[in-house]
Amino acid sequence: MCRKFTLKFTTNVVGSLDIWAFQEVFRIEVRSPEILTMIYNQGKYLRQPLKIGSKSIDKRLILAPLTFLGNIAFRELVSQYGGYGLLYSEMCSAKTVPHENRFVSPCFRWRDEERSRLVCQIFGDDPSRMAEAARRIESEGLFGVDINFGCSTTTICRRNCGAALLKHPDLAAAIVAKVRKAVSIPLTVKFRTGWQDDAGIAVDLAGRFEDAGADALIFHPRVAPDRRSRRPKWAYIGMVKQAVNIPVFGNGDVFDPDDCRRMILETKCDGVAIGRMAVARPWIFAELTGNLQSDPQMFADAATQLARLLEIHYDPVAAIKRFKRFAYYFSANFRFGHSLYTKILKAGNMKDVNPILKRFFEQDPEVAARPNLNYFS
Repeated sequence: MCRKFTLKFTTNVVGSLDIWAFQEVFRIEVRSPEILTMIYNQGKYLRQPLKIGSKSIDKRLILAPLTFLGNIAFRELVSQYGGYGLLYSEMCSAKTVPHENRFVSPCFRWRDEERSRLVCQIFGDDPSRMAEAARRIESEGLFGVDINFGCSTTTICRRNCGAALLKHPDLAAAIVAKVRKAVSIPLTVKFRTGWQDDAGIAVDLAGRFEDAGADALIFHPRVAPDRRSRRPKWAYIGMVKQAVNIPVFGNGDVFDPDDCRRMILETKCDGVAIGRMAVARPWIFAELTGNLQSDPQMFADAATQLARLLEIHYDPVAAIKRFKRFAYYFSANFRFGHSLYTKILKAGNMKDVNPILKRFFEQDPEVAARPNLNYFS
């Protein structure tokens, strides 16, 4: 693990930096040209291509799968800013995917423009059904399929799905193998440490998934029962990365450029998956890759734009439900964001949303440099 440090970086080139001193502070031996690039220019590093199975992505940041939050409207908003390598869908049931109508399904839907950069995440505990769902995803021309072994909600786990399958590594590996045999598109797996705080479990699972045919891993280093009450153990990401020969995306508590840089330098992960922070600031991918400088007006524009897109893609009831979920993390950006969230929560429909946003931003709310992390626990 790295020792505590006080160095601050930006996404721009860091003038002259003593590599020996850097190694002493971070306890990292700098050999790789990629790591040198990361030290001096984070944006340039994150814009380097990465091969995942039979395909490549042009950036190393991805939108992590987010149920109810990573919906078609939100992904369209993120795509307007750019900076990402892949977008992930909401979690979709393998039982329903083969029969879903993409134009009316609440989760299994997309815009044609995002098809080539969209991964559909599925959950289930039956290898054959998971394979059938993956075949449907491949037939639609999406970039790839992701298997959910990370969701630890009671609703999912009591069905022996999501993180519950980490208790049954043989079955989890069998699911990956069955899906691998069914499709040729990239196959990724998102998973947690397991149900005990033991890095060895995560390392074993990672090896099983690679052996079963996974092309990349998205690893969230928290135990399954922990719903973000404790800090993720990034050191476990490094152990998983050392154990496999496929790309590993680190996930968990990346809130700003410094966090992103530290995760990559400390763990040697190949890329970073960002979830809740992308909801709070949908332009974070463009900001981290050096393509965008944020400004206060972007907050009002993003919230207003998402409200419009939700009305386009969903019926009124579904739209307001999804906007309220978005508003929770978005409100973390402001010093008194709880007042915004409280008002949005009371909104009866989408027609009430724009006046609330207008009044809030007319008051020039103070934007926090780092969002209120109480919203993320």
